[in-house]
Amino acid sequence: MLRTPHLIALAAALVAGPALAAGNDDAMLKLANTSGCLTCHHIDPGGKGPDGLAPIGPAWKDVAAKYKGQKDAQKTLTATVMAGSNPYESHWKGKVSGLAMPPNKVAITEADASKLVSWILQLK
Repeated sequence: MLRTPHLIALAAALVAGPALAAGNDDAMLKLANTSGCLTCHHIDPGGKGPDGLAPIGPAWKDVAAKYKGQKDAQKTLTATVMAGSNPYESHWKGKVSGLAMPPNKVAITEADASKLVSWILQLK
């Protein structure tokens, strides 16, 4: 049986949950912006890149959908952010205007890239 202090704590957690998620969204968007990620990527599909062309990189919600349930997605995508991708192995060909992701190790730490990738993979 829940007692009053437990009910208060439960209610506080339920109210704070969305606020904490929103705070994380704000932090991740700030990190993405300061790291230059939003130059090439959008969060939602359907956005246009420069001059109305397809965006340079895939929308993050598309990335989340593509990698949903894949065991090594976090590790693989963090490595891609840090080292860049191979233009000859692009799996976004025809969907984006960019050929490859450049290496980003000068723009973001691996720890921050991992946090950002984790957040991206949780987008719906």
